[in-house]
Amino acid sequence: MTDKSMIGRRQVLAGAGVAAAVVAGGGIVSAAQAQAPSDAAWDHECDVLCVGSGAAAGTAAITALAAGAKVLMVEKMPILGGTTAKSGGVTWIFNHFIFREQGIADPKADALRYVVRYGYPRQYNPNSPTLGLDATRFGVVEAFYDHGAAAIDHLRDLGAVQFKQFRLFQVDKPAPDYADHLPENKVPTGRALEPAVGSGSSQGGGSLASQMHAYLKAKGTPIMTRTRVTRLIKDASGRVIGAEAKQGDKLLRIKASKGVVFGTGGYSHNAALCDMHQPAVYGTCSTPGSTGDFIPIAQEAGAMMGNMGFGWRSQVVLGEALKTRGIGLGAFVLPGDSMILVNKYGKRVVNEKRDYNDRTQAHFSYDPAHEEYPNHLMFMLFDERSIDAFGGAFSFPVNKAEQPHLIEGMSWDEVFAKIDAQLAGWQDRTGGVRLASEFGANAKAAITAFNGYAKKGVDPEFGRGKYLYDREWHLLFSARREGTTQPANPFPNNTMHPFAAKGPFYAIVLAPGTLDTAGGPQINAHAQVLGANGLPIPGLYAAGNCVAAPTGQAYLGAGGTIGPAVTFGYIAGKHAVTA
Repeated sequence: MTDKSMIGRRQVLAGAGVAAAVVAGGGIVSAAQAQAPSDAAWDHECDVLCVGSGAAAGTAAITALAAGAKVLMVEKMPILGGTTAKSGGVTWIFNHFIFREQGIADPKADALRYVVRYGYPRQYNPNSPTLGLDATRFGVVEAFYDHGAAAIDHLRDLGAVQFKQFRLFQVDKPAPDYADHLPENKVPTGRALEPAVGSGSSQGGGSLASQMHAYLKAKGTPIMTRTRVTRLIKDASGRVIGAEAKQGDKLLRIKASKGVVFGTGGYSHNAALCDMHQPAVYGTCSTPGSTGDFIPIAQEAGAMMGNMGFGWRSQVVLGEALKTRGIGLGAFVLPGDSMILVNKYGKRVVNEKRDYNDRTQAHFSYDPAHEEYPNHLMFMLFDERSIDAFGGAFSFPVNKAEQPHLIEGMSWDEVFAKIDAQLAGWQDRTGGVRLASEFGANAKAAITAFNGYAKKGVDPEFGRGKYLYDREWHLLFSARREGTTQPANPFPNNTMHPFAAKGPFYAIVLAPGTLDTAGGPQINAHAQVLGANGLPIPGLYAAGNCVAAPTGQAYLGAGGTIGPAVTFGYIAGKHAVTA
């Protein structure tokens, strides 16, 4: 959500929404499904009820409306747009209109291999007709390819939202995918789109969401805020025909004759659900409405749960996340060239320039010899060159006082001692993580080795700077600070520069966090929520981060959350009206 689609600098909305699910005795508790009232007892009636107001629900509402349906949108928060509105609004789509205009082929067979190889690496079988997936999940991947470009074209044709290609402005090139190097990825750049009006990291997602809302309002579609759906209503046959919602102390019964579409986001702000399903989520960039409301509602409806552990991940500054779960920014693409990450043993464990979603996965490696997660926390080490040259690129401050969790010392030993002292103050909330006795010696050895790699331009351990993604996204997230006295990097790999021989030196403690979770009920190729028997629950649809991610664990490129959200919102809105 850059992803540029998540580097929006909007502040987190004040006040968290009430969690829709609580853990009690190890289970998830929710209210029972309501019985269908008589026709006279409905407070509102529509054909399609869209729950949420981000990219998924917005696209569903626009699509259903354009198909002739009477639509109602409800949002539990006081402000519309959800996490989409906080994002950069980038939308990642296969075979979109710009490719077609430019004559760039994006064939389906290759595209599907890229998704499955990246998103489901343990299941991927290129010799299988479903690439190793079961029929349902493969059908969902196919649907993303088959309908993504159509969803964008539909929004454009209606005049709801116009798009342009997202380009890295430092190099004026289309953005590389996050796994541009995989051999299955035959079109490794250019799939990311953004709003043609109001694009940019600080307003793109807000522009995308607000254009959708403006279109709906211009067409007379009612949108109700501060309205939280709490349960579904089924008829005698088991079909979902509406929902109950709370609006303050008022209970509303809303009839939806053709379907209910959920686009309510993930559950990153539901600490109980995260404790059950997510490994160590310290902080999240999602807005406070992401409390997993749909999960207990879907379970009561008999939904089959997909992978609950999926999440869109980013490293976060631990000190910030311990103060407030909802953070303003994640450590998306780490800034600096004279900078490395090390674990509690002082060893490098990852390519520091990999994308945020993949890089954060390195926190979860388990060491069976020591019964621990040695990378549970990581330590970003850097020197005066990096903080001076790239100050202002998060999490480097322009003014050191702006980053209260910055550790500074004139020697590495001083820095290491301050890191451990900082950890001591947090150990009751981190599983007791402290630096190992060999941390100092190993970290100094890692710095020495890195200095040699930087001079040669080759990182034989983790391949830093080997691929296009590393080099070009580094330019975006490590833009040189105006007024810096540091020279440009003269070494052959722009992502690596030797550390200075003398201090001051610096460190920041990083921890795993999320843009949002991406686990929930399983949907099919029509965006229908599946029941425990594998069959669709009639009248119930969902898209976005409230369902098991259609692309598995893969954040395919900038806009890798919003692309599927728009696509399956479009599929849901269309199918609900025409099925």
